[in-house]
Amino acid sequence: MLARPFSFTVAGAAGAAVLTAASAPSPLYPVYQRLWGFSSFALTVIFAVYVFALLAALLTVGSLSDRVGRRPVASVALVLLALGMLLFATAAGTSDLIVARIVQGFAVGAATGTTTAMIVDTAPNPRSGSIVSSAVPSLGIAIGAILSGALVQFAPHPRQLVYWVLALAYLALAALVWLVPERSRPSEAPKETVWRSLLPSAGLPPTVRPVFFALLPPIAATWALAGLYLSLGSSILGTILGVRNHFVVGLVLGLFFASGISGAVVSPFLPSSLREWAGYSALAVGVLVTIAALQTGAMPIYLIGSALAGFGFGAAFLFAINALGEAAPGARRGEVFATMYIVSYLAFSVPALAAGLAAASFGLKPTAVAYAVLEVALVLLATVVSIVRRRRRSGLRAPVILNKPDAFSR
Repeated sequence: MLARPFSFTVAGAAGAAVLTAASAPSPLYPVYQRLWGFSSFALTVIFAVYVFALLAALLTVGSLSDRVGRRPVASVALVLLALGMLLFATAAGTSDLIVARIVQGFAVGAATGTTTAMIVDTAPNPRSGSIVSSAVPSLGIAIGAILSGALVQFAPHPRQLVYWVLALAYLALAALVWLVPERSRPSEAPKETVWRSLLPSAGLPPTVRPVFFALLPPIAATWALAGLYLSLGSSILGTILGVRNHFVVGLVLGLFFASGISGAVVSPFLPSSLREWAGYSALAVGVLVTIAALQTGAMPIYLIGSALAGFGFGAAFLFAINALGEAAPGARRGEVFATMYIVSYLAFSVPALAAGLAAASFGLKPTAVAYAVLEVALVLLATVVSIVRRRRRSGLRAPVILNKPDAFSR
């Protein structure tokens, strides 16, 4: 078995690698469109089936690691993800892409909550666990976009090589996670309860629910923006901003998610009263800047907006991860994070699918601008909810202070 620091490293690597699969096809979508002639709506359907398969996994096996342990669920999911990569490498048409995305989505759904719980379980302290677990989605997605863009532009076998590389990485990680000790004791439920747990379900312990519902707007805001970048981001860069180089497309998509890492790393060093607001402010300002870039066609402005929005993504998602990690009982952490990812990926997919439909009817540029306006509205809602929640907490604390015995009256 690995020592705790190495276990933490393996868990973090697995968490990042799982999300690498989400962005690896993105720089290739324009290539697939040219080869097989499908529309922007077909592109968002290919994107959406991945998310629906992912949600099916979260609803069925998302909390299974709480019962049988993190290692078996993570290992099987990584092997299944390797299979999905091989299906991508051998795809010869739109239907093959859809099958590959379904397999990939189910594997990612099985792994995301489990690897997040594994990161938190093996972390040397809660702060490190929350930082890494909130940063690995951005890290993995950034790596996938940049690696895929580079291999498509410069390497041989541009439509296959990235998938072969990732398949080998997933098989290696599937073996390594077996060396990570189980830090959280699996539930001692009878065997039939394990099988019943595979029925579609989602849940939250009562103590977690108030925190979770208060975090719905920022979770939706961050993941809805990520969904736009990964579904229509390549088309926006090519059609509106005139980018034709696949590597540059990968870099620009990667910039948003790499900035998310900086948001997750930097925000814990801010005063605690400012961490949440820093994420929301950067997210809103970044989106407003990208709207200006889309209106003017200015690539440098788009890069600045993407970097700011990415920073806000990382900081806001870190705040959510940290709050849920603190509120969740250790034995039900997998279930809590699986439920969080159900909401995250609904926000990730449903608006993107609607945008694909809208782009076919109204055009890509008006759709992208409207999507960005919706994003700003979600950030404003998150801000209002946070202000209300803080005032209520202050109001609940006030009577306790007032009712304390007066020391001077004794």
